[in-house]
Amino acid sequence: MAGWFKGFFGRKYEEKRCAAVVPAAGSSTRMQGQDKVLLPLGGVPLLIRTLRALDACPGIDEIIVVTREDQIVPISQLCQESGLSKIKCVVVGGATRAESVLRGIREVSPEMELIAIHDGARPLVSQQVLDCVLRKAQEHGAAAPAVPVKDTIKQAVDGVVERTPDRTRLFAVQTPQVFDHELILGALTKALDEGAELTDDCSAVERLGMKVCLTEGDYANLKVTTPEDLILAEALLDWRGNR
Repeated sequence: MAGWFKGFFGRKYEEKRCAAVVPAAGSSTRMQGQDKVLLPLGGVPLLIRTLRALDACPGIDEIIVVTREDQIVPISQLCQESGLSKIKCVVVGGATRAESVLRGIREVSPEMELIAIHDGARPLVSQQVLDCVLRKAQEHGAAAPAVPVKDTIKQAVDGVVERTPDRTRLFAVQTPQVFDHELILGALTKALDEGAELTDDCSAVERLGMKVCLTEGDYANLKVTTPEDLILAEALLDWRGNR
């Protein structure tokens, strides 16, 4: 791993080209048997709304979509019919999210120096959030949008509270999470080789001792996981007036 690690420190962060990898290979188990990325959101498939936001971002040069094998054909057709100009390919994901992301990264064009990993089920990401996190990653090599936690958080074991963390230091991390290409490729490969459990892509980088910078997120940049989330996303879409 020494080669990519040394190369990472030697880079200069100047207007790097960026590829977006969009994992959309989940089983949607909490969506009552429906495939959430194909559900309509304001009359448009949820995944297409996500891809439109990335396609419209000047800082993103190409997009790789990662999905389940049974969804390759319908999602490929949706992408073709939607007139998205930056889709490079749609590929089959792996058994876990980390494996799926890694498969997507391996399809990225070699000249892409940054990788933006964005959940397929986050259709309301704004151009402001995208621009902010891409700029920070250009400078520091690892960045993610986040919002302050609103609720008081309790740490508990077997239903008994152990402690209450200081809420002012807690943030809910969103996507896209953006990294130097070689850094995230090496970090995910190492994590999977060692059987590490990852909660997000930042975790793979953090376990190497690398710092991840947080940028301003957006409470509207929610991940659609349950039917209630879809209702909220519809309401936010109406509120924004951009159906």
